[in-house]
Amino acid sequence: MLRRFPKGWGFQPRPPSKKSGEGGGEEGFMRLTVAVPLACAALLGVALVLKTSVSQFPQAEISNGQLRLKLYLPDAKHGYYRGARFDWSGTIGSLEYQGHQYYGPWFDSVDPKVHDYQDLGDQIIASPCSADSGPVDEFKTRGTALGWDEAAVGGTFIKIGVGVLRKDDAHYDYVKQYEIVNPGRWTVKTDHNSVEFTQELSDASSGYGYIYRKVVRLVDSKPEMLLEHHLKNTGRRTIQSDVYNHNFLVLDKQAPGPDFVITFPFQLRSPKPPSEALARIRGNQLVYSKVLRSGEVMETLLEGFGGSLRDNEIHIENRRVGAGVKITGDHPLSMLNVWSIRTVLAVEPYITMTIEPGSEFSWGTTYDYHTLPSNTK
Repeated sequence: MLRRFPKGWGFQPRPPSKKSGEGGGEEGFMRLTVAVPLACAALLGVALVLKTSVSQFPQAEISNGQLRLKLYLPDAKHGYYRGARFDWSGTIGSLEYQGHQYYGPWFDSVDPKVHDYQDLGDQIIASPCSADSGPVDEFKTRGTALGWDEAAVGGTFIKIGVGVLRKDDAHYDYVKQYEIVNPGRWTVKTDHNSVEFTQELSDASSGYGYIYRKVVRLVDSKPEMLLEHHLKNTGRRTIQSDVYNHNFLVLDKQAPGPDFVITFPFQLRSPKPPSEALARIRGNQLVYSKVLRSGEVMETLLEGFGGSLRDNEIHIENRRVGAGVKITGDHPLSMLNVWSIRTVLAVEPYITMTIEPGSEFSWGTTYDYHTLPSNTK
């Protein structure tokens, strides 16, 4: 049965749709009619009755005079994002620079019955696990999660930045809303131009534990944002993990297409090149052949990088709106993927870490936002 929201909340029941497929029923469905999505509105396949407004999600706003940023804060009961996929810290609801908007919702509504997302033409419906915003991190171990392979069904495994999760069957699904047994202990410190998140987690049954710290920092008097990460292994087992940033870019709500150019410092090649009808590799650039429409997905795994730090640099520019961003990491790439649909462009750089008990690992990413000279638009 569909749970209805309090008057003024901004979500409305959606009538049944012949095109809705897996997520087409009314049960558990929320329709987004405000600017900010309800990514946390359903956990474990159950729609929740919420007694707060969008503006009351735990959040913080920071600025350095050039960038203005809104972040949602981790909260196991009232947080904006409480899915079992992405790191709960650093979800960015909006970033404004020179009149341009870089981040925000790439979907219209959330339905716990949907697997990952569905594009119905008139709207995009996301699952609670995928319905996040901005440059969000996800941690993976051998394509699953930390401790998944060793855990018995009914046992626990770890999703760094999320918490201790319950393994319910033998097959791992990265967009499944696993039971969150323990979200750890989160603390948040806010300054005028930075927000520091710390998650402390320990799981005696799996043997894993860590202290994870992430700082979102705006550089004084520059249009730059830093994501600073620090992970300390406090458990008895080695932490081996890949981490990537999904970089959900919705620059001025421009659909991915020929106005966008993605540039790298190396010559590109791909074991899984994109359909040339959608995009193509041109030297060190990935360019779109057409504007993506409903149902079209452009995804490609990119190679050509080496072990140099210089290779971990991504330039994304849109010549129609005259704005872009340079993303620079401080560790060598281990994998590189690009995914986009009609509402979002995502370049996903991966790095790898191995942390012995008692040891620590740090990494960071710099985002340099900029506008283009008028003659390049």
